[in-house]
Amino acid sequence: MSLLDVLDRLLAGGVVIAGDLTLRIADVDLVRIDLHALLGSVGAAVPAPWEPCEPSPLRGQDGGAP
Repeated sequence: MSLLDVLDRLLAGGVVIAGDLTLRIADVDLVRIDLHALLGSVGAAVPAPWEPCEPSPLRGQDGGAP
């Protein structure tokens, strides 16, 4: 099984990553960082929660100047 297959299976179900990082000098906590991430895939069949945006009549089709 390749790394890409493993990532595909993990992201299909969703993955939660959590970690703590503490910078300590002489038993005194100076900096503490809590990290939390939720990773998951979204299929193409899931509709976007916003309306598609129409190109502005003042701009070209690519969003640049006419």
